[in-house]
Amino acid sequence: MSLTADVKAELITVRDPRPTARVAELTTILRFSGGLHSIANRVAVEAELDSDPLARRTARELMELYGVRPELVLVQSSGSRSGNLYAVRVIEGGETLARQTGLLDQRRRPVRGLPNKLTTGSRGDLTAIWRGAFLAAGTLSDPGRSAALEITCPSSEAAMALVGAAHRIGIPAKAREVRAIPRVVVREAEAIRAALSAMGAERAASDWDQMRQRREVRAGVNRLVNFDDANLRRSAQAAVAACARVERALEILGEEVPDHLREAGDLRLAHRDASLDELGHHADPPLTKDAVAGRIRRLLAMADKKAETDGIPGTESAVPPGMGD
Repeated sequence: MSLTADVKAELITVRDPRPTARVAELTTILRFSGGLHSIANRVAVEAELDSDPLARRTARELMELYGVRPELVLVQSSGSRSGNLYAVRVIEGGETLARQTGLLDQRRRPVRGLPNKLTTGSRGDLTAIWRGAFLAAGTLSDPGRSAALEITCPSSEAAMALVGAAHRIGIPAKAREVRAIPRVVVREAEAIRAALSAMGAERAASDWDQMRQRREVRAGVNRLVNFDDANLRRSAQAAVAACARVERALEILGEEVPDHLREAGDLRLAHRDASLDELGHHADPPLTKDAVAGRIRRLLAMADKKAETDGIPGTESAVPPGMGD
């Protein structure tokens, strides 16, 4: 199953026994998965959900909390949604249910956000709101740069209500619009884990965190390998360039090379992959790293000066293209 399906499967099993939390979760599911419709000039409450277990649980909660018997209908999905949808409908007594849940206000006007009594409730009620919103319209993406816990909202007011509930329980959620559709997004890795845990998906939170840590370790290893490879390439290119210049310097100077500079040049050519410090240890008597570097530098400078005087290419001309940087 996808991460989203895993989270929803776990959240369906979470049952908060407190009536206010049950009402908060059920109302949010209704608000974020459909809400109010007019059928035969009557107000109907309908929720379109993406799994049969969630639809049956929603129907059971409606019966236990409000004493209504909804109908369950299989609906063929359309548009961007894939798979079947399961509609939970309450037509008979729909307006009464809408008033009881707060989806209709006292003047029979639809509530565009969430009922105020829910968003000002206890922490348990606020986490139930988030649980209901995720069950109805939530998604969770894989850990990584674009990781996100996202909830599609029916209105910008509903999105702001959800953001407010998140902030009250310590989750840094943000509202945004994508193609004119309001969404609430949680992006930081620790915040995503905290949101999953708060909703009650402890197993999913642990699995997601372990997946994130494994990916971070792999990414770190890859970065180190790439870094080492790049350093090795640069070192190899620098060694080739240095040896090419030394060979050209000895060629330009011929017999005019001072013995101590020729010794440094011969060391460089005899141990092409060695560091300057290692070259110093090969010398007889041993030389310091700075001494070797200084002698090779003077050898190249002397050769370049003679090449300029003689009007011939200097030591840089021997460096293969692309290795002089």
